[in-house]
Amino acid sequence: MMKKTVLVVEDNKTNMKLVRTLLTLGGHMVLEAEDAETGIKLAKEARPDLILMDIQLPGMDGLEATAILKQDPDTIDIPIIAITSYAMQGDEKKARDAGCNGYISKPINTRTFLEDIAQYFGSS
Repeated sequence: MMKKTVLVVEDNKTNMKLVRTLLTLGGHMVLEAEDAETGIKLAKEARPDLILMDIQLPGMDGLEATAILKQDPDTIDIPIIAITSYAMQGDEKKARDAGCNGYISKPINTRTFLEDIAQYFGSS
């Protein structure tokens, strides 16, 4: 599998470390943002192959950031997977309505995580 660039927008340092470790073990390059504004900026500059977007972020939330990225011609084709520990009924629909291509609830399954996200690399 070719090395892919993944932008992780996550404000929790422990979650960021876990996702970074898994992606690095999977041979991927990782870009990191701790808030939505930085994530939007990095997405426009780096054009990653995939964005993992936490929903609960300080300031602008992940769904609002996703909607902004999906309205921008430069970033509209980048697949975005919503990641949240706030998994309530209807959250997946909200994520998809905002433009997310997929949805993963925390805690993430470390055994299947790389397989779970691999399906989205082809959709960019």
